[in-house]
Amino acid sequence: QVQRMESGGGSVQAGGSLRLSCADSGYTYNDYYCMGWFRQAPGKEREGVAYINGVGTPSYADSVKGRFTIPKDNAENILYLQMNSLKPEDTAMYYCAALCWIGPLTAALQRGAAWGQGTQVTVSS
Repeated sequence: QVQRMESGGGSVQAGGSLRLSCADSGYTYNDYYCMGWFRQAPGKEREGVAYINGVGTPSYADSVKGRFTIPKDNAENILYLQMNSLKPEDTAMYYCAALCWIGPLTAALQRGAAWGQGTQVTVSS
């Protein structure tokens, strides 16, 4: 059974940086085709913001392109989300999952994935 835990969130001012971590137990990242980061702001759909596929190619939502990167450490089984130049609109709960998806998640995709408890990111102006 997959146990997934996100960490690294916090409160920062606009322009600041945070690095989120996603640690998995029960599987190694080599078992997955891809891993992604998702976020959900209050009253909004959960959306994919970045993923990295099995050959290490990343993809990003336009809203975070040039500011976020998604390094993965297969040896340590940790997925990261490096977030720079943070904006107030980045405020959300952030989750990781074994999904390649950018943009709003369908209900079916959301039900089919294993989610951790998330980590809160709050960016003040």
